[in-house]
Amino acid sequence: MRMKPLVNLMWFRRDLRLTDNAALYQALQNDRPVIPVFIFDRNILDKLEDRSDKRVCFIHAAILAIQAELKSVGSSIEVYHGFPEKVFTELADTYDIGTVYTNHDYEPYAKQRDLSVKNLLAEKGVGFHTCKDQVIFEKEEVCKDDGKPYTVFTPYANKWKATLTDKDLASYPVQNFNNNFYQRTPAKIPSLKEMGFVAQEISFPPKQVSKELIQHYQERRNFPSLENGTSRLGVHLRFGTISIRKLARYARELSETYLNELIWRDFYHMILWHFPRVGEGKSFKPAYDMIQWRNDENEFQRWCDGMTGYPIVDAGMRELNATGFMHNRVRMITASFLTKHLLIDWRWGEAYFAQKLLDFDLAANNGGWQWASSSGCDAAPYFRVFNPYLQTEKFDKDLHYIKKWVPEFQEFSYPQPIVQHEFARKRVLEVYAKALKP
Repeated sequence: MRMKPLVNLMWFRRDLRLTDNAALYQALQNDRPVIPVFIFDRNILDKLEDRSDKRVCFIHAAILAIQAELKSVGSSIEVYHGFPEKVFTELADTYDIGTVYTNHDYEPYAKQRDLSVKNLLAEKGVGFHTCKDQVIFEKEEVCKDDGKPYTVFTPYANKWKATLTDKDLASYPVQNFNNNFYQRTPAKIPSLKEMGFVAQEISFPPKQVSKELIQHYQERRNFPSLENGTSRLGVHLRFGTISIRKLARYARELSETYLNELIWRDFYHMILWHFPRVGEGKSFKPAYDMIQWRNDENEFQRWCDGMTGYPIVDAGMRELNATGFMHNRVRMITASFLTKHLLIDWRWGEAYFAQKLLDFDLAANNGGWQWASSSGCDAAPYFRVFNPYLQTEKFDKDLHYIKKWVPEFQEFSYPQPIVQHEFARKRVLEVYAKALKP
């Protein structure tokens, strides 16, 4: 009987890089050679309606890049399209596995999946070791002095900065241990077509960090027409093709405003961990689940299509539909418009963004939508209703952004406003006040 190879496995998920990767570094320290593994998880992919989903294309491209790097050191990644428990059963039949290494994931499905895999592996005598990698601080690492989680951002951010040391931002020198990868010829990677997806020619944002951009982030970040106003690194942070530690080092040196954006990311992941209900369709503030939403399907569709008659709103939605990206200032405007002008449930908007955003991240997307609808922790007060005209005057005064995405906004063919601002503002204040009265 042929002996099974003695190995450890590195399970990649949202950490698609070979540099500065916490779990990969831990795996390579061990006494067994490491086989990298990635699973195109059918529990997730089978639910995607769009078979040309740009995110699947992005992941596939990132996997091919990892394979090219591994090939240069005589190794390979094993890529599967299936259900995690079944894949690990097959792997345990093929290899004598000591430990499976992977990085933490904080989303409800991921926690359930990891527990199932951990229990399955335990029955086979295989270890399951997880590491912190996609955030700087997680779970209980930044809490109040009494041990309770923060629910307001500013004191959380202050404690975060006070807690931070150089060690928290240090890179893991994975490259020093490349000879510990399992040596083999490259394994076949399933194509998008084989997995039922359509390959697309897509130009993804580059993952290079521009120091000049970060230096000027504070004064440029709110203007959606500026090509170099924001880094557009969201998709790379979401799938881990860039290290959060590398980005935080630049931010700490160059821009406190940019650093604060990274801290917001940690904050929302911490909230999701301590208050998992927010990831399961519940408002952080339970009283806000009593709001009587109008949920007009026709108006929702007009919002989705960028046909509300409010150019700044429509520009944002069209940019999202065309590219999978929307500028953060415009995300706030479009989210406020849906929930406050149209009185449509924030969960509808959250789901639409989840479907379309290249950088969709449950914690941040949920946090942003609950902030805009005033139902979340440290959210905009319910009486704050963005005026799309004033937002345009402030952040797209010369209409460059609007002209790019809504070129017909001054023509007769462009729709009249779906609702008048003052009427909508009065209506939403009445509805919220009624739901929230003691």
